[in-house]
Amino acid sequence: MYLKSILIESQKFPVRDMFPFNIRVINETGRIDISSPVTFFTGENGSGKSALLDAVARKSGFLPWGGSKIHRAHHNPYETQLANHVHLDLEPRRPYGFHFRAEAFFNFAASLDDILLDDPGRDEYYGGGSLNILSHGESFLAFFRGYSFSLDGLYILDEPEAALSPRNQVEFVRILMENMLSGNKQYVIATISPIILACPGSEIFSFDTPSIQPVGYKQTGSYNFYRDFLGDSNKFFSI
Repeated sequence: MYLKSILIESQKFPVRDMFPFNIRVINETGRIDISSPVTFFTGENGSGKSALLDAVARKSGFLPWGGSKIHRAHHNPYETQLANHVHLDLEPRRPYGFHFRAEAFFNFAASLDDILLDDPGRDEYYGGGSLNILSHGESFLAFFRGYSFSLDGLYILDEPEAALSPRNQVEFVRILMENMLSGNKQYVIATISPIILACPGSEIFSFDTPSIQPVGYKQTGSYNFYRDFLGDSNKFFSI
């Protein structure tokens, strides 16, 4: 594996009242040891999983494919600074890989169209056509099935389930499992999907605890919420 541990130096945070340095679970966690080629970060919205994932990506030398979010009205000068206080036990030679963000995927697909104008053969890596002629979910799967996702390397993915139906979330897990069986590939994924979290052989870190902790699949908030909801959905809508 390329990434073996994440060290968070919270004692050196520049502030405590601005995102992401005001996230309790990140303040209370010193170290995360990684032992599986597929590692999940999971937790409620705002729990810090994507913030830490972004810091890991930046520290690994990966910029988000499709670009970063830009805040014009309320710029936060600390938003991308968590990486300055995170240290990785990472192979000395930076591995191939990328940082996938569901919210910026359209920008990546558009830039790929521009590349295809000069290099039409590149589309064979993503199913043989423009990703923009597919539905949102189909384009995600074409990307995950593509050449660049199957090369040896470190892949950092934020909410890959965002455009995927439940059936295609299962297909995404199958892609992960197939890729794990060949070569040297590692995936660190932020997700709240109980389907994706069920990936056999994976490890899960919960951000819903006072500090980031490894948990079993059936201990995750996503699993328990969906179990209860499917058991009696009506009770969630009573007024």
